[in-house]
Amino acid sequence: MPADTSAAGQRTGTPRWLPYAVLAAGVCVVSTASILIRYAQHTGTGSLSIAALRLSFATLLLSPYAWPRVRSELPRAKRSTITLAAVSGLVLAIHFATWITSLEYTSVAASAVLVTTNPIWVGIAAWLWLREPPSRTATAGIVLGVGGSVFVFATEGGHVAGAAQASLGNALALVGALMASTYLLIGRRLRGELSLTAYIWIAYGVAAATLVVTAWIAGQPLVGLPALAYVLTLLLAAGPQLIGHTTFNWAVRRLPAPTVAMAILGEPVGAAILAWVLFGERASPLQMAGFGLLLAGVYVTARAEAKRRVAGS
Repeated sequence: MPADTSAAGQRTGTPRWLPYAVLAAGVCVVSTASILIRYAQHTGTGSLSIAALRLSFATLLLSPYAWPRVRSELPRAKRSTITLAAVSGLVLAIHFATWITSLEYTSVAASAVLVTTNPIWVGIAAWLWLREPPSRTATAGIVLGVGGSVFVFATEGGHVAGAAQASLGNALALVGALMASTYLLIGRRLRGELSLTAYIWIAYGVAAATLVVTAWIAGQPLVGLPALAYVLTLLLAAGPQLIGHTTFNWAVRRLPAPTVAMAILGEPVGAAILAWVLFGERASPLQMAGFGLLLAGVYVTARAEAKRRVAGS
């Protein structure tokens, strides 16, 4: 895999250091998501409003680029394909609603670590529903990750008040991770039927519409908010949502997948460091141990999955 990546880099004229630099920049950008959300919450903006504005801005920003491809693909796509992409948007809406709300109740570190456990839940789902048993390495990673999740629940005290609120926040972050995993599995199912751009545009649009309606039902307004709230949610859409994940997609085509998987784990680490500096959120040694165990499980599982895909390709 590394040799192939290097050859591809030489053919395209890409300097060997550039993918690593782009990946590092993407991790830094994505690490700001929790911080921007926390600042937006401090303006008095509801979490559902933040989620709705983030996805609405992301859809608007993506549309000029995506529309030509969407316009050519949708008329040829099966109705079942479009329906499944729309279902993915509903799942994505739940992901953002639960994860962003989790930051009201638990620490940035706990929320960011728990919501990045996608590889673990994808591995379990593939085992239970797709009848794709994990390798021994992946199984070890899943065990580590589940054990780390239990440890985080047992040791994380939260930043608001009391273990009950922290547990609620941690549970919401885990639901967000499960929904993100479902979103990724649907995307894998639709590979070859829709381009990534068309799939994301449909999912973002449906998620935005769902969150707008949900925020309205919950009585969380989208108009008349402080100007800073709009600036922060626009930054969320342009930065972590579009720029951050675009850099990951670019880098994964030029670097070994395990390298990208390891780098993406920098997101919760970066978020935790920023929360410590900006909000004074400190983790105890036991909490740090739980975070480390969980991140190790995520990395081992993601690396095993990457090797399985390479072997099967």
